Amino acid sequence: MMTSPPLFPVILCGGSGTRLWPVSRKSDPKQFTGLLGERSLFQEAAQRVVCNDFEAPIVVSGNDFRFTIVEQLTALEISPSAILIEPEARNTAPAILAAALHLKERAPDALMLVTPSDHLIPDHKAFQQAVLAAAPRAQAGDLITFGIVPTRPETGYGYLEMAPDASSVAREPQKLSRFIEKPDEEHARKMLDAGNYLWNAGIFLFSVNSLVKAYGECAPDMLDPVHAAVKGATSDLSFTRLAAEPWSRAHSISIDYAIMERAKNLAVMPYASPWSDLGGWPAVHEEGEADEAGNVSSDNVTAMDCSDSLLRSEDTGIHVVGIGLQDMIVVAMRDAVLVAPFSESQRVGEAVAELKKKGILQAEQASHDQRPWGCFESLAVGNRFQVKRIMVKPGGSLSLQSHKKRAEHWIVVGGTAKVTIGEQVKAVSANQSVFIPLGEKHRLENPYDEPVTLIEVQTGSYLGEDDIIRYDDVYGRSED
Repeated sequence: MMTSPPLFPVILCGGSGTRLWPVSRKSDPKQFTGLLGERSLFQEAAQRVVCNDFEAPIVVSGNDFRFTIVEQLTALEISPSAILIEPEARNTAPAILAAALHLKERAPDALMLVTPSDHLIPDHKAFQQAVLAAAPRAQAGDLITFGIVPTRPETGYGYLEMAPDASSVAREPQKLSRFIEKPDEEHARKMLDAGNYLWNAGIFLFSVNSLVKAYGECAPDMLDPVHAAVKGATSDLSFTRLAAEPWSRAHSISIDYAIMERAKNLAVMPYASPWSDLGGWPAVHEEGEADEAGNVSSDNVTAMDCSDSLLRSEDTGIHVVGIGLQDMIVVAMRDAVLVAPFSESQRVGEAVAELKKKGILQAEQASHDQRPWGCFESLAVGNRFQVKRIMVKPGGSLSLQSHKKRAEHWIVVGGTAKVTIGEQVKAVSANQSVFIPLGEKHRLENPYDEPVTLIEVQTGSYLGEDDIIRYDDVYGRSED
């Protein structure tokens, strides 16, 4: 039976996960990748909130990943209540308020469960039961945060201090005393021994009305710009685009700092089942299946006399060989390789910042890119040329477009494509090719049941993805 009032999950899909570089990058963040299996972390988060007691989820994300979200939800046969598109990332406080104000228009008495899209929570039923156990307190007006019962003196998480008479094994919300920033190891060990501290999971449950009231009391300057962004939102296919100008005036801050650390009506719901935020490569190693020597390895890896190490090859064409490694991280991709001891894993984000400073493309851009029609990856880049492999899924269609600074040569290697060049339309099958002169309008479509794979050779003075003039697009895109 449905709960009364209705409970809407809100899945936050921001963040770039730089500590899991090179697999996670700004253009392809960890929540949409299959770090630990065939499903992405976002898909696991969506599946986790599918039950008879919850409404269809609301997803909040940036523009770049809107089609990835739709595709990954469709694969699970999940239809979201809404997909809210942020004009720019402004941290969690504006994003959560936008979801609350969106809900206030349609279900003002609703509860909202806010959850990140990149956490690992294997026991879906236990999580749902914890949420339902906390729902009465949220309905009564409390702001509920979820705390994970700690299993080790972790220095990478923030902590929640419960009241002295609270219990970490309780199955209902407990009184919350205060939030604690990430500690050093000595303080983390003391908190673990004390028994009344929990890891801050960044998962929340509250009523829409209580949350909006809390913003009015704790962060009143955020209400007007976010309300205007929601009021001025426009529909775009299945997406709701928040208005850009008022959104830019919302202060960029987390909900912890803006609301939770200032509000008085707080409670914490202890959660003792397995949980990880997969915030770095040590967490991936911990969640993987280790061999007798403690190594967690992917396919295409040979480990000789290695122990307690993580060895991953993310490309079938790259075979990783580790010899005599201990407590090491080795992650190989076609365009980047990470090698570091576990003791230095927290510096991966620092390394990404250094790469950005040097203008290294791999800092943020993956070699492959998802599009609503399929995907592409760059195979080779040189002076005035670039080679890509492109896959267009059945029913997919590139926009009718032209380029000012490059010509293109398409060689179909699999399937059959419908190709438009100027006024000419023809079918192009495997082992056939076409040439698109600079400035010529063109389009590639796949009206068939099999994917189309082609090699694209670009030549010209500029080969950036922004050299596109669009004349027509079935996905409603104008800039990407």
